[in-house]
Amino acid sequence: MIPIITIQGATASGKSRLAIELAEWLNTEIISVDSRQVYRYMDIGTAKPSKEEQNLIKHHLIDIINPNERYNAGLFIKEAHLVIEDIHKQGKIPILCGGTGLYIKSLKEGIFSIPDIPESIRIKLNTELLEKDLESLYHRLQNIDPRSAERIKPQDKQRILRALEVWEATGQRMSEHWEMQHKENQFQSFDLIIECDRSVLYERINSRLDIMVNQGLLEEIKSLFNMGYTKESFGLNTVGYKEFIPFLENQETYENCMGLAKQHSRNYAKRQITWYRNCNFNVALNQSLINISEVKSLLKIWLEEVMRYEYF
Repeated sequence: MIPIITIQGATASGKSRLAIELAEWLNTEIISVDSRQVYRYMDIGTAKPSKEEQNLIKHHLIDIINPNERYNAGLFIKEAHLVIEDIHKQGKIPILCGGTGLYIKSLKEGIFSIPDIPESIRIKLNTELLEKDLESLYHRLQNIDPRSAERIKPQDKQRILRALEVWEATGQRMSEHWEMQHKENQFQSFDLIIECDRSVLYERINSRLDIMVNQGLLEEIKSLFNMGYTKESFGLNTVGYKEFIPFLENQETYENCMGLAKQHSRNYAKRQITWYRNCNFNVALNQSLINISEVKSLLKIWLEEVMRYEYF
């Protein structure tokens, strides 16, 4: 199996700095795991590594599409596989760094492809939901597909309905579909997460937005409009960009737009934290107490003893 290192955490937690330090130590390259750093011309608001940092350490999957193009986990998996294999052929261990947890999860576990569901089945199940309640549908799923039910919370209406739709449409449990589609994992990962006190993280987020504006974030948004991109462009539907558009269109005050950008950024960080609670990590690092020597020692042990990988 190919060894990879992942560095994850909420926005503004300090992932990039750690990734660069470890990449220098391992003489390797970094793969960005960020659904917004893929966009060209969007540098300040996505907190891309600086040109100096990119010259110091080679970064991948940054600036690969235009702001009017879509990007998703499927595309990430395809492109990340190619980059990982190339780095591995060089005798290096790739470092995947970013806060889009779904991308790393999808890379390691695969993506479930849902069969086409006839509209009649959707109508039938939604009618049943209205006539009864979600609890009864969840109990039904527990009887039909207990393995899927274990992975789904009783309050998760969308996933409960999806699992029942798959059963009604195909006669097979969703867990069985997953097993048929799931490929053997090619990677063995050493997963690091940087954690941060919530109040400290929110202060960092607020401060970072102020710095971004001082660095020219509003001018960056204007330049995107000058290039022909609009507020409907996929890239501009990004926290830290979309909130300032009403100000640039003279429809809202700067103060209100900044307040909203900070609030939405904090909300995004909260969602990331919630996501990571359901993930397992080899090491959890406190942002204010990171001991890089200890991290290097743990990585060395993992590579030599767990992976039997002669790197050092």
